[in-house]
Parts: sequence; structure tokens; C-alpha cells
Amino acid sequence: MKVLGGLLLVGLFACGILYIIYHEPLPQGQTGPKADALAQKMLEALNYEAYQRTRFLEWSFPNNTHYYQWDKEQNQVEVKWKEFTVNLDLNDVALSEVGQKGTELTANESRELIATARDYFNNDSFWLVAPFKVFDKGTERSIVKLDDGSEELLVTYAQGGSTPGDSYLWALNANGFPESFRMWVQIIPIGGLKATWDDWKVTTSGTFLPTAHEIGPFTLSMGDVRAYN
Repeated sequence: MKVLGGLLLVGLFACGILYIIYHEPLPQGQTGPKADALAQKMLEALNYEAYQRTRFLEWSFPNNTHYYQWDKEQNQVEVKWKEFTVNLDLNDVALSEVGQKGTELTANESRELIATARDYFNNDSFWLVAPFKVFDKGTERSIVKLDDGSEELLVTYAQGGSTPGDSYLWALNANGFPESFRMWVQIIPIGGLKATWDDWKVTTSGTFLPTAHEIGPFTLSMGDVRAYN
């Protein structure tokens, strides 16, 4: 018990050091037409019209852990992980179907797996299509001016998804193309962690989608990313 207690103290101390070194407070931005215009510039750089026309999206995340085939037109997505498969109905989650290899599931187990699949999808699809969600219902966009005089786009999600209230500060190049964002999210206690958005693929449907993200020394692969009609 003394050893475990000592390890816990070391872990807490390490987390405290990381918090002191890396944590940044959520910046304050200016809302209004200028922020909306910057968000629109990002959408145009990524060929948002092609994304709107795209019917199917396929990817895995993180690092080939969860697998997805999303039918945007029908608003349904097949979610696979371990031995589970959930055909998730995004219009009415109660209509979703669950399967597990070689096992008959109880109603409660099915509900839990559907809830898990929905949480996985909400998180993992964000890492694929976050730039296209800057005008989602419940979002607030604002311009943040940095010390060097440059401007970045802060997007806060007041509702929707699994963790409403999360904020993301987008760094864009001169053409409006996303290069990275910094995160202030409920599941990560350190605010301002940076994730790259610079490993892009032009898909069959013509839209741009990321194939990987880097957070510090870690790389999060999106797997075999596909988008088609």
C-alpha cells in the first residue's frame, strides 16, 4: 500500500508540473461578422461544397481502434470496435441495432453499447470533420488576436455532441487552410493543448480530410480515410 501511495503521489506531482508548464487560460475573442467571415474562408479553402455533396465517409480512430462507415444522406453510421458492431441511427438512436459475435445481448447491454457507439462517433467524427462544424447549431465564433498581431478563430460549442462547452482555437494559413487547433475541453484538464491539422488528403468526392494528427510526441492516425458518393 505504501508503494502504491508513493506512486500515486509521484503521478499527481507529475500531472501538476505538466499543468503548470502547459496550461493556458481560454482566450477571449471578439464575435461578429469578422469571425464568421474567417470561418467561411476556412470552409471555402477545404471545399465545403464538395463535403456537403459527399454521401459516404470511412475512417478509423484512434490508430485503428474504432472503425466507421457513415452514410451522411441517411444519417446512419456503422461503428465497429473489438467484437461489437452497432448500426447507429443518428435520427432516432432507439432504432439502432447492435451485434456481438457469438453472443446474445440483453436489452440493457444493447442500450449501453449504443450509448458507447454514439460517444465514440461524436468524438471520433470530430477529429475527421471538425472544420466543417464551425457553423453548427449552438456554436459561437470569435476572433482572437495574438501577441504577434495575427488572428485565430475561436469556436465554442455551447450545445450538441457528448461534451458541450468545449472550445477550439484554430490557426489558419494565409489562404484560410487549417494548420492546427488548441483545445479547451472537459476531458483534458490542461487547457490549450495543440493538435496538428496539416496531414490532409484530397478524397474521391473532392473534399479535404485529415489522415493524422499530432499532439506532442503522439500521432493519432485516422486510418484509411475515404469520402465518396
